[in-house]
Amino acid sequence: MYMSTSPYIIEITKDNYQTDVIERSAQVPVLVDFWAPWCQPCKILMPVLANLAEQYGEKFILAKINTEEEQELAAQFAIRSIPTVKLFVNGQPVDEFAGALPEADIRKFLDQHIPRESDALVDQAEQFLLQGAIDDALALLKQAKTADPANSNIDIALAQAYAASGNAEKALEIADGLPADLQEKPEIRVLRGLLFFEKQLENAPSEAALQERLDRDDNDSEARYLLAVRQVVGQRYEDAAQTLLELMRRDRSFGDDAARKALLRLFDILGDDPLVHRYRSRMMSLIY
Repeated sequence: MYMSTSPYIIEITKDNYQTDVIERSAQVPVLVDFWAPWCQPCKILMPVLANLAEQYGEKFILAKINTEEEQELAAQFAIRSIPTVKLFVNGQPVDEFAGALPEADIRKFLDQHIPRESDALVDQAEQFLLQGAIDDALALLKQAKTADPANSNIDIALAQAYAASGNAEKALEIADGLPADLQEKPEIRVLRGLLFFEKQLENAPSEAALQERLDRDDNDSEARYLLAVRQVVGQRYEDAAQTLLELMRRDRSFGDDAARKALLRLFDILGDDPLVHRYRSRMMSLIY
């Protein structure tokens, strides 16, 4: 049996599983390592996990389950290969990995689920943004970035704050510097979508002027496109989708298929909104 005197590493049996994994994970994440004495990858992974448990301190508990001795627990979780590592939060397994991953990959795995002290500053900054106190939000996020430069949540919030301040160039610079896997996060896709539409409005006529142009000439594709952009920026998303679909129907060639591309950007902003399914279907029917 693997022995440890660390307060952050515990041996799990069927007798203490409920208390030390299920109940304890309501207070702190519990990382459960399913291992066996004969498993060579387990022996490689074990000291890495133990070292991380010490480094992270009270931020998570490492729980070891010897599958040879605790076959009932191994069967309960259908463990077919070892090492298998599961992370429990609030009594439920929320994520897992298999095999002896490098320490950097395990850190990345943990950091997706374990709160960092700087996240509290991010939360406070986001409240400032909601209140319109953009300068206060930026100051707090810069403080957080100095304290914890590796926290990607700070970068995402900084990009949002710079966008809110009108500094689109800085917002995009931060977004472009994010790791590839973070580029596809919903927050970043929304940010890029909003900045795309706001950029289209540089030196654009007012909505009233655009509507007047369309009243004079119903085939004015530029006016129809810019009207849709103004509707997006004004958060009149269904109006914008309808306007862009109408432009697709009338003039697919305008701006190198600009209406379709703008619809896709709008879908990024809307995420899981039911409007997306409805208007994506209509868009596809115009394409095919």
